Amino acid sequence: MKTSIATVSISGDLREKLEAIAASGFDGVEIFENDFLAYDRSPRDVARMVADLGLSITLFQPFRDFEGLPEPQRSQAFERAERKFDLMGDLCTDLMLVCSSVSPLALGGVDRAATDLRELGERAAKRNLRVGYEALAWGRHVNDHRDAWEIVRRADHCSIGIILDSFHTLSRGIDPESIRKIPGDKIFIVQLADAPKIDMDLLYWSRHFRNMPGEGDLPVTDFMRAVAATGYNGPISLEIFNDQFRSGSPRTIAADGHRSLVYLMDQVRNAEPDIAIDVQILPPRVDVHGVAFVEFAADEDEAQTLSRHLRQLGFRLTGRHRSKAVERFTQGNINIIINTEREGLAHSAYLTHGTSAYALGMMVDDATATVERATALGAQLFSQRVGPDQLSIPAIRGIGGGIIYFLDEKGPLGRVWDIEFETVDDPRALADAGLRRVDHVAQTMNYEEMLTWILFYRSIFVVEKSPMVDVVDPSGLVRSQVIENEPGTLRLTLNGAESHQTLAGRFIAETFGSSIQHLAFATDDIFHTAEATRRNGMKALEISPNYYDDLQARLGLPHDLLARLREFSVLYDRDENGEFYQLYSANVGEGFFFEIVQRTGGYRGYGAVNAPFRIAAQKRALPLSAMPTEA
Repeated sequence: MKTSIATVSISGDLREKLEAIAASGFDGVEIFENDFLAYDRSPRDVARMVADLGLSITLFQPFRDFEGLPEPQRSQAFERAERKFDLMGDLCTDLMLVCSSVSPLALGGVDRAATDLRELGERAAKRNLRVGYEALAWGRHVNDHRDAWEIVRRADHCSIGIILDSFHTLSRGIDPESIRKIPGDKIFIVQLADAPKIDMDLLYWSRHFRNMPGEGDLPVTDFMRAVAATGYNGPISLEIFNDQFRSGSPRTIAADGHRSLVYLMDQVRNAEPDIAIDVQILPPRVDVHGVAFVEFAADEDEAQTLSRHLRQLGFRLTGRHRSKAVERFTQGNINIIINTEREGLAHSAYLTHGTSAYALGMMVDDATATVERATALGAQLFSQRVGPDQLSIPAIRGIGGGIIYFLDEKGPLGRVWDIEFETVDDPRALADAGLRRVDHVAQTMNYEEMLTWILFYRSIFVVEKSPMVDVVDPSGLVRSQVIENEPGTLRLTLNGAESHQTLAGRFIAETFGSSIQHLAFATDDIFHTAEATRRNGMKALEISPNYYDDLQARLGLPHDLLARLREFSVLYDRDENGEFYQLYSANVGEGFFFEIVQRTGGYRGYGAVNAPFRIAAQKRALPLSAMPTEA
């Protein structure tokens, strides 16, 4: 199937939009009338520009308030349509969208609307043009694709077809299965949009909160499965109205859009294996079996500081790279790498961001197939020069320009630590603290980036997203969304900062971009770990005594448990499935920190209720010179 996107979906003038759309791999574009009217070139100039970029104009839209009008408005509507047909001829496009009327003058009646569309079809046919009729979710008389199809069916004209839009169907809770009854050749184009589930006016929801398929909560895959079952083989197009996208980078938003369509059709093909669908066949979404390693970039002095923090957490230096200035620290199934090379990406990451967790390694079934899927979905492949004692580890670019590496048990990748590292004994090792594995990785970004990374992770890996949570920072809100798989072997918390006054926003500003802000390690006994790390010299984040007084009043915890929580500055949460304990280190460098967690029972959350108290404690611990100031 050919891919398309409406120009209204991204920012910029018409040329900027078209260039971004072409660069992202789309086949076609819907020209939104206002984008054309605001542009200072002729229709034929626009047609040439579109063709020169390797695109086609799949649709000219929208034509409003056409059907069911009384005279003289009816005659005037046909005159307007003729003028638009003239324009379409110059633009070299053959399809116009007519959306169901919202005019207070419009008269109801299926046969009246069908008669109007049939006459419009006669006029279009004389010019070898087509007209697609779409039911707006807020249409005055027609707001359901089933009614729109009945009107098209009764119009019974070869130049009249239906346009289906996932938002208009799904926002009203209409079962998309009814689409399967529509002949595929009468569907002239399919427009797609997702959206978060919000209880609000349909028109306002549509005009401000649509997003790419896979970024929201609507069952867009089910909608497209029904479309595929009709035999439709025309363009699949995005029509996205979103305030955030209108102010974002056109190339980034267009790239997200293309990724969303490739991902969507991959899902449809897998769900409907008996339907012939002309789409690229991708390796399946990737199961991640765990975080294989986290790699820090640092200079020699700051590496010593980071090493001290790791030892206080119970990590031991267990390996040195055979040919590079790279050290490996381990505890349980956790591998932390510190890279102090003076060339290559790690050094560039240090120069740009300071000491930072710039790379993440994931254990998968097939590292090569993982990269193949990721690059097919628009991810940027990463590689650099490999020395004689190094493996070429498959990798892609991740958040903030960082790296995601992939390891598997096949061949040498399964022996990377033996091949690349020499085993060493750590003379400065302290007591093991009982840390077992990486529980989750917290990535901080500007809020505008969150939808991009949600789609990135969901399209490549077998993960789902949780509902978004507003985390209250004393200086503003931080939007937090969890991406995780069912077994809990990959958990990512994405934290979107809207203000640089927040702790998350300050981290982005100080480190010059989005990246990993904290790592959470899992223990089976939080109090054993707290005691061990205290003996090792770790300074835990001090939580306000008022927090524990409220905890007692709110949850009625046993006095001995409350006393231990208070003693070790451990935060606590529980739900119907289990309990959750959190212990935080002091800040390491520019806002980075470590978290230790214990989950009991089936607790699946992240202690969001505790976040404001943790943030307040972290801000108190900042030096006065580092405190955010009012703008």
